Amino acid sequence: MDCSMIMAILQENRVETAAKVQEVLTKYGCYIRVRLGLHDAAIDRCTNTGIILLQLCGNDLPIKDFEEELKSIQNVKVKYMTLDF
Repeated sequence: MDCSMIMAILQENRVETAAKVQEVLTKYGCYIRVRLGLHDAAIDRCTNTGIILLQLCGNDLPIKDFEEELKSIQNVKVKYMTLDF
């Protein structure tokens, strides 16, 4: 199985986009091997911007469909790359 795809999802407004992004991630969940969420957090505040990093696996990965569904959500940006060592 090919697990060389890394995707970064930027949510510029996590409060408004989290549920919609989660719905798309659940739909493509069988392709997600690793998920890491990053945002600035401190005791007295938490930013509304966040990044999700995914390692994707699958020989028939529907990356364009996945990307387009995420990008259709306002304030969400997507980048991905294939690691070729």
